[in-house]
Amino acid sequence: MLLSRFGSAFRRLIAAALLLYVCVFARGQIVNRLGVDPDTFQRYAYGRMQQFAPSNLHLADSLYSEGAAKDSYKLKCLGLSLEFPVRFAEGDYPRMDEAVAEIKDLTDGRKDASAFRYAVLHEYCEYLVHIGRSSDAMLEAREMERRSNAEKKAIGKMYAYRIIGLIQSYRSNSYLATVNLKKAVKCSREASQEQDLPNLYLLIAQEYIKMRDFSESSRYCDMAAAYEEFYPSLHIRIMLTRAYQLYAQKKWDKFSETYLDLLRDPLYRMQTDMDTRHQMDIYYCITRELFDEALSKADSLSTPILRHGQKHGIYASKGVYDGAYSELSSLMVEKDSIYIKVQNEDLAILDAEMNNAALREEAQRLKSANQMMIMIGFLVMFAIAFFAILLSQWQLRQNLDEMRRKNNQNLATRRAFQKAMDAKESENDYRIKILQNRTTNILTNYEDFLNS
Repeated sequence: MLLSRFGSAFRRLIAAALLLYVCVFARGQIVNRLGVDPDTFQRYAYGRMQQFAPSNLHLADSLYSEGAAKDSYKLKCLGLSLEFPVRFAEGDYPRMDEAVAEIKDLTDGRKDASAFRYAVLHEYCEYLVHIGRSSDAMLEAREMERRSNAEKKAIGKMYAYRIIGLIQSYRSNSYLATVNLKKAVKCSREASQEQDLPNLYLLIAQEYIKMRDFSESSRYCDMAAAYEEFYPSLHIRIMLTRAYQLYAQKKWDKFSETYLDLLRDPLYRMQTDMDTRHQMDIYYCITRELFDEALSKADSLSTPILRHGQKHGIYASKGVYDGAYSELSSLMVEKDSIYIKVQNEDLAILDAEMNNAALREEAQRLKSANQMMIMIGFLVMFAIAFFAILLSQWQLRQNLDEMRRKNNQNLATRRAFQKAMDAKESENDYRIKILQNRTTNILTNYEDFLNS
């Protein structure tokens, strides 16, 4: 009993140590995009390392309340970004949507928060795809693409193309998935977001497995493995991708070796979900011809498509063709329903984008109309001002002409007066001369009289 208790305590200690190991290395991939102080970032990073834990709600509320008290949008955003993953895990999707909507409001128009906004929306879109709301995810991705093009932010385009790639993968369109994921790789380099490259490489490798291009799949796995030294948590995902490829190639012995290596790695259970582990178990059982055990594990898968798809493969490998046909028929029914859903989603996306285009066109029309009104107003004001200037010039000219006319009249009057004065003066001179002549004649006559 004592040994049993000691063993149990020792196992818990080892598990805790391994959890700490994962958290320490995971923390290196968490970026302080909002530039908060080290203590706050440490609290936030701890929450990110256990993002789906219900206890994160308390930490999220603490950060949000602190942000409200300090009037800090950054602290509020950190709190909300810790809350919505937990709401997703709990199935509280309305509250998840509300938290993301508030993050959008808080970061809208803030250039220093654009990288954080894009990262949050990328994570949100992944959840939307997971719960079957790919049309909403596509609309968010298209909006991210438009916004990042306007802002010239390569990081936004990277996240947008990554989401579109995931949606195309969800729709079983591996070619379009790789096209968009490669665009994301290009944008990741442009944005100097090297930490995102290995995950993108693994996503591309998985799509090449679906297309049975194993050489390209191996090449992208090797490209991701080059980062394993910096991000040790990549190891499990790389091994899983290689295991999928080996199984698809029917290299049973190498697949079994990889599968057993995964089981021996304590991080395998901590870093993978239940469906992934069940599928690995099923593949291993098929390689060992343990078909009944494989069927039992297939019943534990979470979705009908996964269950019918795996059972179809198990019955076919077992040689039970009636069972394989039955499971294939059920699988096709499920896929048909998904196809119809995808078609409806595409129509919804098209309708929404057309509505958005119509709104943008109406906004452009109103903008053009406003510009035209401003131009007309300017022209009217210019015409009024020009007319006022012309009127003022005409009035001035009229006044000048009137002044010239009056001056000419005055000048003519002065000239006539001067002429009359000159004539009067001439007349006076003439009279004086006559008088002088008469006086002279009288004097002469007088002198002659005296002399006689």
